[in-house]
Amino acid sequence: MGASVADLLKTLVKQRGSDLHVSTGSVPMMRLHGELVKADMPVLTAQDMEIALNSIMSKSQKQDLLKNKSVDFSVPFKGVGVFRVNVFFQRKGLTAVFRALSEKAPSLESLSLPPICKVACSYANGLVLVTGPTGSGKSTTLAAMIDYINTNQRRHILTLEDPVEFYHDTKRSMVNQRQLGQHFVSFASALKAALREDPDVILVGEMRDPETIALAITAAETGHLVFATLHTNSASKSVDRILDSFPGEQQGQIRSMMSESLRVILSQKLIPTADQKNRICVHDILVNNSAISNLIREGKTYQLPSVMQTSRKDGMQLMDQSILEAVNAGVITGEVGWEYANDKSKLIKYAPKEQVTATQLSRVGATQAGKKSA
Repeated sequence: MGASVADLLKTLVKQRGSDLHVSTGSVPMMRLHGELVKADMPVLTAQDMEIALNSIMSKSQKQDLLKNKSVDFSVPFKGVGVFRVNVFFQRKGLTAVFRALSEKAPSLESLSLPPICKVACSYANGLVLVTGPTGSGKSTTLAAMIDYINTNQRRHILTLEDPVEFYHDTKRSMVNQRQLGQHFVSFASALKAALREDPDVILVGEMRDPETIALAITAAETGHLVFATLHTNSASKSVDRILDSFPGEQQGQIRSMMSESLRVILSQKLIPTADQKNRICVHDILVNNSAISNLIREGKTYQLPSVMQTSRKDGMQLMDQSILEAVNAGVITGEVGWEYANDKSKLIKYAPKEQVTATQLSRVGATQAGKKSA
């Protein structure tokens, strides 16, 4: 291996990339502004990978890798930054993916996040969700919100993470960070323990199962401000994902709890800019007012986007609205906007020709079927 992992990570950070992929049988690749780019290096051998990973993995992490065939951890490189790492086996051998993080949590202002983020940090209790696909910056947004609370309020902040990604030193608040596998065995068990640890703010790295979701909602109901993430593409789908995690006989109770405890859902995507030199973050924002609460309680979540579209005064917006605004401002191209939009009809004029044709044919088919049934 011509260059060390540290050298590759220095290059990644210098070029403002997000991920480094090193894999047996392949050339190292970096994700720059959303696209994978090959490094100017030879193909990595099994020996290259073994040497590289031995230098950064602990004995227990190696044991976890052999037992579970993959392992997550974070590792600091002095003068470079902190990186979230996933190591796993594949057909040709070992692979590692490094996600670049900042040793210092970013500020809300530096990320140009919407004002609702500061509002979300001001609640005394309730549930705040940050959602989006993998690589959409959820962890970074949450780190900025935790840092804002830590800087401006006197609270006990307890984080449950997999792994710890941003390091928060105690400022005005007390911050205790715990890592799955190292400091607790499951999110559910850690959440149960958290209720006896006098936290004001709880960060749950990910709500992965019904028990964890139920405990997070209960913690929000019992006087704690709970931040958590989900892998969903819109705010309304986040509500559906939570409700659908439970059996039918429990959904009524969960709807009622959600309608009371939910505060904000911020769903986000990172989209390449028109000059291909950066990415912007676009948001779907749901704020739980009386109209939203009633729709959740009554099981009418399909109506949530309509309320969000007409409630900008409350801080709400649809992601497609912000994408369209970015296209009209020339920040992103129409073609890219169409690709990332949830409701592509608003940007249909930018769709690839074959996609427009397919859409028109489907509409004709639907019209003909309607005439026959009539």
